[in-house]
Amino acid sequence: MIKLVSTDMDGTFLRDDMSYDEEKFAALQKQLHKQGIRFVVASGNQYFQLKSFFKTYPDTIYVAENGAYIRDQKQIYALHSFAPTTVDHILNDLALIPDLKIIVCGEKSAYILASEDPAYITKMRQFYYHLDTVADFSKIDDHIVKFAVGCPPKKTDELVKQLKSLLSGLAEPTSSGHGDIDLIQPGINKAAGLKELGNILGIELSEMCAFGDGGNDLEMIRETGLGIAMQNAQPAVKAVANDQTTDNQHQGVLVYLEQLLKTQK
Repeated sequence: MIKLVSTDMDGTFLRDDMSYDEEKFAALQKQLHKQGIRFVVASGNQYFQLKSFFKTYPDTIYVAENGAYIRDQKQIYALHSFAPTTVDHILNDLALIPDLKIIVCGEKSAYILASEDPAYITKMRQFYYHLDTVADFSKIDDHIVKFAVGCPPKKTDELVKQLKSLLSGLAEPTSSGHGDIDLIQPGINKAAGLKELGNILGIELSEMCAFGDGGNDLEMIRETGLGIAMQNAQPAVKAVANDQTTDNQHQGVLVYLEQLLKTQK
């Protein structure tokens, strides 16, 4: 019996234009509530951005920043942050690599250098609802939960390997490709976040269903009781999934949920 449904957002729950079928979701949300199933968003994105999609659903829980920051609109369930010395070490190492665009992600906000290309900053504000510009990353006063690194798309895989070696023991690089790399805390991922949340709610990973498409979804797809890969998912995600649904453009999460709820009645 599934007691919790977790979904990634970009490339999974959301269409490519960052929209979803709100009418269909509203109907499914009523059924989820009736059956006592919790709805959880598990994403690498910022909490402030994620909650903007579910303003009328205050009970939604967010496993944000790849599992480092877990909360709903009323309370924080867990917050895992890098030690300040580790933050300095990572930033010093990243400074040695050319052509990187760095966003430092904290509890209160995300941070980008004011010297960065203004067009890039404007673009990033679509994904970071709280994004402050700073003259120097050393001026940040916040709990740092993640680093988001932008790079030339063709160099993504090469840089992931380089960062794994360079930051071994300090941070783990994960990527969905296309020039985006997240540096997350060792041992912190979406599956770990769901397990931690489950301990609080009294729900086992085996009683959870998870939807995803990218590299940072691998653990939760593999470790939950019912891991569902999107049709547009990376091959590695499909390889560990229990089942598959249609792509994000055709609202595969909602399509699958509709059938799942019928079988659980």
